[in-house]
Amino acid sequence: MHLFKDQEYEVILTLAATFPIKRICRVLGINRSGFYKWKHRLEHPSQKLLDFADNLQLFKEYHVKYPSHGYRWLNAKIRLDTGKVMSDQYAHKCCKTVGIVSKSKHYRWRKPGNPGRIYPNLLLQGINIDGPLQCIVSDMTPFYFQKVYHELTLYVDLFNNEIVAHALSAKRGDRMTYIDGRNELIELKKQHPEMKTILHTDQGPVYASKDFNKILPLYHIIHSMSRAGTPTDNAAMESINGWVKAELFTDFHVTSNENIAEQINRYIKFYNEERPAYCLGYLTPKQYRELYSKSE
Repeated sequence: MHLFKDQEYEVILTLAATFPIKRICRVLGINRSGFYKWKHRLEHPSQKLLDFADNLQLFKEYHVKYPSHGYRWLNAKIRLDTGKVMSDQYAHKCCKTVGIVSKSKHYRWRKPGNPGRIYPNLLLQGINIDGPLQCIVSDMTPFYFQKVYHELTLYVDLFNNEIVAHALSAKRGDRMTYIDGRNELIELKKQHPEMKTILHTDQGPVYASKDFNKILPLYHIIHSMSRAGTPTDNAAMESINGWVKAELFTDFHVTSNENIAEQINRYIKFYNEERPAYCLGYLTPKQYRELYSKSE
């Protein structure tokens, strides 16, 4: 028989109710003392094994709550919530043991489009971002809740991936989500009037409009645009859009249009304050910003 040892011992344990163990071991060619040692460990598990079983259950519970994430993020979230420190290798072992697989969206590479004709692509110049509000990226992402169309426009600080402004609408092509989000960003910028900020967007008609742009220079905001048809020029924003939708549906189970704005606000608070991010060393955006403030 070509079974793994544990499986062989389990067979012996099953047959022991009918046949003598000595005879079973002889027929199967298994060392009897090895079987008894395995049986003793099974009946008297070590503390290490008990801890492993507890951690398996912990990862299963967090996977049920946040199924869109993999073992590294789950490990970081457990550490953030409970203070329990486990290595990524150990977390991977736990998730592999119980069959945990993340559910996430992947983007395919697209050929770059033509350069922007309205505003230059400043991100291609290799900006060194070392503080808050130096570079804000924005985009609109559409989705449906119970066949009702919604558009969510986000403004994200590339320094710590914090969502600093957002606007939601159930109206297709509602330009006010862009304008309201921009105004919320401007209110934040008023606290730092001397700081120059780059706002990077795609070449959408609202972003390119005079109405959207005329007020930006008054607050030292410089507009930058991706190349046409090149979402990878704003890769961070594309990635965040994907995670936001995946987590809203998969982790937060948002399926109802009832109090949808409140549900979005609750999620964004979670994103900024309770969601560890890989690119931030598994700190939350808020923790990363506060750590920067203390170091100044």
